[in-house]
Amino acid sequence: MDQRIRASLDRGAERVRRHIDRPHRAEALGLILGRTTAPTPTVFVHYPPCLSVVLTGRKMSGDDSSMDQEWGAERFLITPVDLPVFARVTETGEAGDFVSVNWRLDPAVVADVAAHLPHATTGTPSRLGAMTAEIADVVDRMLALLDAPDEAPVLAPLLNRELVVRLLQSDQAGRLLGTAAHAHADIVNAAIATLTRRLAEPWTLEGVAASVGASPTTLSRRFRELTGLTPMRYLKRLRLGEARRLLITDGDTAAQAGATVGYVSASHFSRDYRAAYGRSPASDATELRERMRAS
Repeated sequence: MDQRIRASLDRGAERVRRHIDRPHRAEALGLILGRTTAPTPTVFVHYPPCLSVVLTGRKMSGDDSSMDQEWGAERFLITPVDLPVFARVTETGEAGDFVSVNWRLDPAVVADVAAHLPHATTGTPSRLGAMTAEIADVVDRMLALLDAPDEAPVLAPLLNRELVVRLLQSDQAGRLLGTAAHAHADIVNAAIATLTRRLAEPWTLEGVAASVGASPTTLSRRFRELTGLTPMRYLKRLRLGEARRLLITDGDTAAQAGATVGYVSASHFSRDYRAAYGRSPASDATELRERMRAS
């Protein structure tokens, strides 16, 4: 890895360590800080439009049936719309921890900056982008504002715009522009809101498309462009994530949780759950509740 990139990310990781217990400062900057000292089981994360950067360590994320993309500081991820993701930490770094930051992307800022800059896109970008010295540097400087809250109101908006410039110069320009499209009344945005609000209904692709006034073909195409998922696979991720929350925090049985999120068949729910999390609903919930009590 380029030494400039490594130095910027190492400084950023140290800042996250200092402020991990003061999330209010990060939230004010549109940041979510992450740190763990050991590999983790698969978890369900609902990302808003954001840039995700691993500062040290490695993680795997990807499809709910095959999380085959492992990545670390050499890559970054842009999620252009609200996106449910299954992920797990696989390695800690040399300092013995995994450290990450998610930087929320404002679709209006992306659209405004993109309108004033030339940018080249070449087809559909890969899911992960190649980290550059310029992106690592602006991430480092934004994290530095955790130590300078009085300066943040002035400098953070400028850094938000600079980040968009750097991302438009990267191999993820096309995915970033999907974030700008999300600023408008896009059918994907409407479909996501509908599915989230009416999670348990017996949806079909045709039904989702009709709810937002689009054809099934158009909705599927736009969903794939922005999320890499079909609408029905997106719905499955939402259901499994909510079911896991019900199992762990509310103490629901597998049958109760599956029915609450829209599964008609308990066996179908258990198969999908095991494919996503690697364990049966009951054993997964028991282990995670024990972890929470021990922490």
